[in-house]
Order: sequence, then structure tokens, then C-alpha cells
Amino acid sequence: MNIKLAVLPGDGIGPEVTSQALKVTEAVCQKYGHELHYDYGICGAHAIDAVGDPYPAQTHQLCMESDAVLFGAVGDPKFDNNPSAKVRPEQGLLAMRKQLGLFANIRPVETFDCLIHKSPLKDDLVRGADFICIRELTGGMYFGPKKEGDDEAYDTNLYSRAEVERILHVAYGYARQRRRHLTVVDKANVLASSRLWRKVAQAIAPQYPDVTTDYMYVDNAAMRMIQEPRFFDVMVTENTFGDILTDEGSCITGSMGLLPSASIGTHTSVFEPIHGSWPQAAGKDIANPLATILSAAMMFEYAFSLKAEAADIRRAVQRSLDENIRTADIQVAGQRPYSTTEVGQWITSQISQKSE
Repeated sequence: MNIKLAVLPGDGIGPEVTSQALKVTEAVCQKYGHELHYDYGICGAHAIDAVGDPYPAQTHQLCMESDAVLFGAVGDPKFDNNPSAKVRPEQGLLAMRKQLGLFANIRPVETFDCLIHKSPLKDDLVRGADFICIRELTGGMYFGPKKEGDDEAYDTNLYSRAEVERILHVAYGYARQRRRHLTVVDKANVLASSRLWRKVAQAIAPQYPDVTTDYMYVDNAAMRMIQEPRFFDVMVTENTFGDILTDEGSCITGSMGLLPSASIGTHTSVFEPIHGSWPQAAGKDIANPLATILSAAMMFEYAFSLKAEAADIRRAVQRSLDENIRTADIQVAGQRPYSTTEVGQWITSQISQKSE
């Protein structure tokens, strides 16, 4: 297979973790006989500094012409600490999602037995937790009409029936591939937009009689994720709620550096780690590359339907954990921490070995 990638390293630790995921991708393509081509694009704070636009037209064109996008992270403290900034790195991420039509964000939350001790939850609560958060990505308050002034500001949580229907169909599709349990998360007791979500979900549910559907207010869902994370199989919700809940879900595993994500929709899909740019660690070669490497595994599976290649990456990542080839954030006491580069090289070498 010919594979053409757009590589958008972004800001902070983005270039470091993305480079390791790209090495793994190259090793997989060489092992399985795929022809890989890739080009780099700029985004985020780096793009603002270079051309004044966090998602320039050239980067968008590259993404549109590619089969998939391998993305790092965006964000920089000089913008975070300046509330009057007119252009921000995160605007580039929103623009990319909107222009590529990436309406569904898929975030698996899966625990690793060898890292249960890193979770803030008790072993008997978290062990075996395995669910997917599906977040609507191009609607709601992040994209609705807004006003920002010195004395008044608002963001409009706007959704159409069509937007809700399409994300629900995606969620039901994933539920059918898993344990056939879908939880629709909203705030229908207070918000009109959530009542639309629930109304549409109740209308669609009969189309999927093989899936058990339940409904949960977002505050209850946030508590249930901590009290009983194994309850969930597939969770679907709107943009703002999804942003918050998926970050909460990432903490269940013990490290945000472990979880990948995929953003899918109308055009080219984007695969990225869920963690941020962590600018304080940039250039120190200490960032955990596993989430980005696992995002590459999602890319092979979801963008190219290459499940054997994806499984090969996941096995190599699991071996790195089992053999304590880990960065400092997840290393066990008494073992030396490995650098970002060392972890990436070790996993790449595992991929490159001939199959037994």
C-alpha cells in the first residue's frame, strides 16, 4: 500500500514525540511492504511566529492531499498568559477540525496492568477499565456564536439535529464492535441543547436494538467514571463535556502520556496524543512518546484498515512497559528512566525484528 502522511509536529514536546512515532511508522511500513511518503506542515504557536496564522493555508492543503495526519500538540505559555492575544495556537487546532470536517474524536481509555499502581484510583476500581469516549468535535460552544467584551461575554452551545445524528451513528457503530453498550451523556435537565441531544438519541436508539442505550447527566458521568469506570463501554457526548470528560478519563490510566486519539469525519483523519504541548519539557528528551506511538497504531487500523500492523505496534509498546523501557513519568522505583529517544528507538527495533 502507498501511504502519504502529513506530519504536523506542532509546539512544545510535539516534535519530539512525533519524531518517535514517525520512526515506528517507517519501521512498520518497511516490515510489511508499504511505501511511505510524508511531508511536514506547521501549526500552532510555531506557525503564528512564522506566518501569523496557527493553521495556514499551505498546511491545510497538505492535510487535504494526504491519506492521514500525524499530529503532535499545540500551545505556548506566551499565549496562555496573554488574555488579550487576538490569535492563539488552539485556534489552529479548531480551524483544522472545522476545515477537515473532523466531527468525531475517538479516545480509548484502557488500563495497563503493569501501571495500575500509577492510577489515582484503587486497584479494585480501575483494573480492567476499558472504554471509548466519543466526543462531538465541530459544534457546541467552541464553534457557536460568541461575544467577548470587558463587561459581558457569551458562548453559544449551538447544535443541529443533523450534527447530533451523525455523531450518534458513529458511536453506535463503535458500540456494535465492542460490548454493545452506549451511554449518552448530556445535561438535559438544564440545557436546551442537551434536550435536543436526548430527543435525537431516543429516536435513533431503536435502529440499534442490539445495543443497550442509557442516558446520564454529565455531572453523574464524571462521578461514575471515578467510582465505577468499568461500567462504561462507549460514551458519546457534546464538544465541551467531551473535552472535560476525556481528560478525566485519561487520568484513570495513571498517565496522560499513554493514551492516543483519532479525529475522523469528512476529509483526512487526524491521529494525535491526548496530552498537551508541555512546553516546560521541550527539548529535554524526557516526554513520554507512547501516546503518539499508539496514535500511529490507531492510524494504521482506522485510516488504512491494517490491523496486523496496528497490533504489532501495540505489542511492542506492551513489551516496552513489561521490560521497564519507560520514561520517568511511568518508570518504577529503582529503575533508570529512559529518554524519549531511547523509548522510541527500542520500540522501533522491536517492530523491525522479523516475526517469529
